[in-house]
Amino acid sequence: MARTKLKTHRGAAKRFRISGTGKVVSTPAGRRHLMTDKRRNRKRSLRGNEPISAANQSAIHKLLPYGVR
Repeated sequence: MARTKLKTHRGAAKRFRISGTGKVVSTPAGRRHLMTDKRRNRKRSLRGNEPISAANQSAIHKLLPYGVR
């Protein structure tokens, strides 16, 4: 008998993605508003993606069972 499929947590799928090496990455916090008060160097460092801490990796992997990319 076939087992039921696991569902992807849609909230997590919109916030995180699995890199090619299996790490969980997301965009850093602090980019939503009040950008005029932040210095140019700080805004530049907030671009791109950053890896999630190792303590939270396993929890997010459970929310994304099929490695949403």
